[in-house]
Amino acid sequence: MKRRSHHHHSLDLPELTEKLRRKSRRVTIPRQAILGILRQKRRPLTIKEIHNALSPGDCDLATVYRSLHLLERMGIVKRFDLGEGAARFELLGEGDDGHHHHLICTRCSDIVELEECFPEELQQRIATRNGYAKVTHRLEFFGVCPRCQ
Repeated sequence: MKRRSHHHHSLDLPELTEKLRRKSRRVTIPRQAILGILRQKRRPLTIKEIHNALSPGDCDLATVYRSLHLLERMGIVKRFDLGEGAARFELLGEGDDGHHHHLICTRCSDIVELEECFPEELQQRIATRNGYAKVTHRLEFFGVCPRCQ
């Protein structure tokens, strides 16, 4: 099984800042700090994890929340719901549509990004059989990682 760690983000902070500017958004200090944390950690993080990683007084939880939702709308971060009751956010590299699946440890919450996906024909067959159009999918696997076994 091919695995991909979360070390595929090639954008550095100045490039991310420039991307924000191109979309005519102000590059606020909190937004820059949040992008910095996501670049540094390189895995899907919850709003609380991001807030805790920021320097005290950088910004409040509500600002982190608003900033992440703006960055998501702009296509700079992708939101994942891994069934834990809290969404996670991950930085998208240039040209990355964010379509990938995860293997999550049920004990330590370690996340592995999976490269493979099921065939397009399967998705199309499911859509057709049920009369649906514009079908997309998310696929998450859960288990116990080698460290926790």
